[in-house]
Amino acid sequence: MADRKSTKAEKAAKPNFFMRIGLFIKQIFAEMRKVVTPTGKELLGWTTAVFVFVLFLMFFVTGMDFGIGKLVFWAFG
Repeated sequence: MADRKSTKAEKAAKPNFFMRIGLFIKQIFAEMRKVVTPTGKELLGWTTAVFVFVLFLMFFVTGMDFGIGKLVFWAFG
């Protein structure tokens, strides 16, 4: 019986829909103030790192596909 009362109290303390939307928007702005824009050098470095990583994965997957294809062709003719 005590569980029902605490649940009702929690529902009664919950702010209405529009107040929750307002709080959400305030929190978005608070988080956006914490964002730091990278410098041009940092942006170029991260872009290069991502590009190299994607190329590595592309060659890795291509090699695996070629190797497994050759293995299957050798095994099953």
